Amino acid sequence: MTNVGHALSIGLLSLLFIAAGVNHFVSPGVYLKIMPEYLPWPLALVYVSGFFEVLGGVGLAVPRLRRAAGWGLIALLVAVFPANVDMLMNADQFPAIPVLALVARLPLQGVLIAWVWWAAVKSR
Repeated sequence: MTNVGHALSIGLLSLLFIAAGVNHFVSPGVYLKIMPEYLPWPLALVYVSGFFEVLGGVGLAVPRLRRAAGWGLIALLVAVFPANVDMLMNADQFPAIPVLALVARLPLQGVLIAWVWWAAVKSR
């Protein structure tokens, strides 16, 4: 990939994670609804995950921090994957979201992990 393509990829990832992380603070109720019941302190976990999404997104934009931020975001994406599975298993609690969209989120999480790895970890 060209340097321009790589820079564009990093920029998109950075903005995506920063926006998603900020949204955890703006609309925490959305994330509380998908928090698995077996996890303690759901609101704190929403804020912590949002904080680390913002931190990772900013880290992607800083070349010296990019690799560490990439690994951190991959760890975060793996950590939140059970919430996606739980959401699918309890699809009846989310009638506004088509089941197909809930199913599609699972492999898309893998695509996002691969994108972060390719753009931030492998390329360095």
